[in-house]
Amino acid sequence: MVHAFIMVETAAGRSEDIVESVRALDAVSEAHIVAGEFDIIAEADAEEVYDVLHASSTDISGMEGVAKTKTYMALD
Repeated sequence: MVHAFIMVETAAGRSEDIVESVRALDAVSEAHIVAGEFDIIAEADAEEVYDVLHASSTDISGMEGVAKTKTYMALD
């Protein structure tokens, strides 16, 4: 099992609608709007690294209003 944290930067005013779309993804277990460099932090769980990377680089990055993502794989 792969566990990861996906940081999401959104366009101004888009965090609330994007976080709902992120939460709806199969690989995402939780997603929260946060204050800081990024606007949303999502936790993803999947069987393979590829599944997490697909959620980050295709599913989330492809959403309208997403400026960039950064993915961190948990090592513990």
